[in-house]
Amino acid sequence: MIFERIPMHRHAHFGVVLRWLAATAAAALTTFLLVWLGASPTAAGMIFLVLVVWLATRAGIALSLYIAALCALSFDFYFLPPVHTFLLVGAQAWVAMFSFAIGCAVVSRLAERARNQAGQAEQRQAEVSRLYELSQAMMLIEDAGRLYRDLPGLIDRIFALDGVVLYLCDQEQFYSSTSEAPIAVREQMRAMAQGRQLAMHADYGATALMLGLRPIGTLAWRPERLSREVATAIGAEATIAVARSIAMETTARVEAAREGERLRAALIDSLTHELRTPLTSIRAAATTLIESDGLDAEARLDMARIIDEEAARLDMLIGEAVEMAEIDANVVEVKLAPQNPRALLEQAVEGSRKTLAGHKVELAAEGEGEERPAWFDPHLLGRVLRHLLENVASHTPPGTRVKLSTWRNGNRLEFSVEDNGHGIDPLDLPLIFEKFYRGKGGVKRRKGSGMGLAICRAILKAHDGDIEATNTPGSGARFHFWVPLIEKEPSRAEIKRQ
Repeated sequence: MIFERIPMHRHAHFGVVLRWLAATAAAALTTFLLVWLGASPTAAGMIFLVLVVWLATRAGIALSLYIAALCALSFDFYFLPPVHTFLLVGAQAWVAMFSFAIGCAVVSRLAERARNQAGQAEQRQAEVSRLYELSQAMMLIEDAGRLYRDLPGLIDRIFALDGVVLYLCDQEQFYSSTSEAPIAVREQMRAMAQGRQLAMHADYGATALMLGLRPIGTLAWRPERLSREVATAIGAEATIAVARSIAMETTARVEAAREGERLRAALIDSLTHELRTPLTSIRAAATTLIESDGLDAEARLDMARIIDEEAARLDMLIGEAVEMAEIDANVVEVKLAPQNPRALLEQAVEGSRKTLAGHKVELAAEGEGEERPAWFDPHLLGRVLRHLLENVASHTPPGTRVKLSTWRNGNRLEFSVEDNGHGIDPLDLPLIFEKFYRGKGGVKRRKGSGMGLAICRAILKAHDGDIEATNTPGSGARFHFWVPLIEKEPSRAEIKRQ
């Protein structure tokens, strides 16, 4: 517990003192062994020199020069005549002592330089490894928004910093790895990106992110301990990553615009074709009635029936087009009202009686006999049921059974429309809710506009619900949809909401 109260700088000072004492003890022990073994002056000088070199590579030049001085004194006192004195008698003793001292100093300096170069090489290797790790981590992030958010944290973690801030000029947005950067630092980063300031104050380091001659942002970090080379490399990698994300965003916007234009043109072409088909039939039947005087009553009735059917189809197409336009314009209003779910099914069947002629219709609802109203938009859900029943009538033969069900399931009010027809082609299942998709069977039979199911899904999304289609285990198809279950009167804001 006592050592925990000692400041860190005292621990460091204690370690330095301990190293110097250990080096002194090593020099003393070496001298003792050489004297005890009766080593010659030449052998003693070489061993002392080896000790000085070893300490220079391990502890630095200061300690090695200190040990070199101790070894020189020991060499003079114990091995140069007259021994046991510090006197040097004769030119040979002076030359030996001078050579030993110069050799120790030179070797210490060379060993220190080699030690520093080895340390710098290790540091550069570690920095290269960190830069590689950073580049790999940035390459794995494909989403531009996520890259902007995660980039400061990646640099902070990989280079063990205390905070990294990224500023992007185009967005006027700051992204930080920790808490929000101080206002002064953000202003300095903005000024650096604009070329009005070349350096950061306080304890932050920073570099401008330049794409050619155009500034795209500033990267700042704390503390300012990264070397200039590493900071430049990090800035270059960050610039490449940000430029790549900007290019990806631009490409995505261009592609989205092109796809939107292509889809709009395809929708117009498809809708135009669908509208012209019944119009062509109507005009052909009308022309036959006008120009053919010899038609009997039965033929005239057939022409009138064609005109009536195609006019009804044209009316349906126009109605669906209007519905789709409302949905695309986001003007669908959900108006909640209390109603019994079974009554909704009965109204839908009654409204589609002509469409379902020849089909056997069944209704099923939980709590038979109970008048348990729920709050939903009966108009919108009625439109969903109408489209689903029209879809069943278009894709199933006469005599097919159609079952409409409703039940409560937790916090959802659920419905289903199920038939025992031919089912849905598994290849069509993932696509049937897309605009103007009619599937292989619909195209061959030229039935449906391909908008009904897309309208159903859009209406239910606006009602905070959803829809799914599956094939029943035996045969036939099942459309299952749901909306939030509200059994108590909602607030005024919920009764009518966008």
